[in-house]
Amino acid sequence: MAQPLHVHGTFLPEEEPRDLWIVDGVLTDEPVRDAVTIARNAFVVPGYVDAHCHLGLGVEGAVSAETTREQATADLRAGTMLVRDAGSPSDTRWVHGEPDLPRLIRSGRHIARPKRYIRHLGAEVEPEQLVAQVRHEARSGEGWIKLVGDWIDRGVGDLAPLWPADVAALAIEAAHEEGARVTAHCFGEQAVHELVAAGIDCIEHGTGLSDEGIEEMARRGTALVPTMINLENFPMYAEPAREKFPTYHAHMHDLFARRRQTIGKAIEAGVPVYAGTDAGTVVEHGRIRDEIDALAGVGGRGFAVAAASWGAREWLGADALDVGASADLIVLDADPRVSAETIRRPLALVLRGEVVS
Repeated sequence: MAQPLHVHGTFLPEEEPRDLWIVDGVLTDEPVRDAVTIARNAFVVPGYVDAHCHLGLGVEGAVSAETTREQATADLRAGTMLVRDAGSPSDTRWVHGEPDLPRLIRSGRHIARPKRYIRHLGAEVEPEQLVAQVRHEARSGEGWIKLVGDWIDRGVGDLAPLWPADVAALAIEAAHEEGARVTAHCFGEQAVHELVAAGIDCIEHGTGLSDEGIEEMARRGTALVPTMINLENFPMYAEPAREKFPTYHAHMHDLFARRRQTIGKAIEAGVPVYAGTDAGTVVEHGRIRDEIDALAGVGGRGFAVAAASWGAREWLGADALDVGASADLIVLDADPRVSAETIRRPLALVLRGEVVS
């Protein structure tokens, strides 16, 4: 049996300090005589959530179990203790059995159209096959479906939706019938507004949102995971298209230029916004703290910490710092809602009641 642990501090989002103990990996408020005290007068947050992360994915598609473990370990060392998979060609069910890796909520493969997304990443189907593919992914995943909402259409030379709006609406309805929620990659304007109107549960990136679209998301409670650190790569994504697809090139630069304003408006309007890094291809794993800093730049530090911790856990139906919950937590020397530096120097990371070395 693991050594019982003790922490005294403020367990966010609570405001008053208290004592909690960790016994057999679970939080308790009953004192334990021989517990080892990790810290006193600390600030404690539930383990971070990376709500847009790709375990088992690399630039060429699926990666080995060894590489997947390295990815997950890098995330854990940065404090990520819960990953919402945002699409992976690898079968990562085995991660559930690894006590030293973050918890994982899988969504199966991206669903895209042939020649309308990055090769090797997604299940590629035509619109008439979309509903059936959504049902398949819902039954093999763990509560989430990932659609590719838009991508460059070389025939028009710009971003364009992958799915007719009526077909996408049927697919979202089918996912809900299967008990799954749906999210979608959306860079541009048209697809994001069609999908929100169709009742989608979440949008990834969302750089093309209009003021009206933001209001509709807030009204519906549609979540947004903007992946701020990935948005920094828009100029790089656009550069190869400068000569051949100048409209797309200019469009991506325009979306990039107003990204902070767009996401800031969504936060101000009350859209539920959560932290996600988009790690897996261009973005390296283990950058959740960078994403917190980037979100803090548009929504404030308190907002950003909640978006990466207790707020995201509530959204996903995961444990936070309640008595009886799994002890997945980060011990800090200052209030992360005030101090930008403290998240970079945790006193301890605890996963399933074990201190992470």
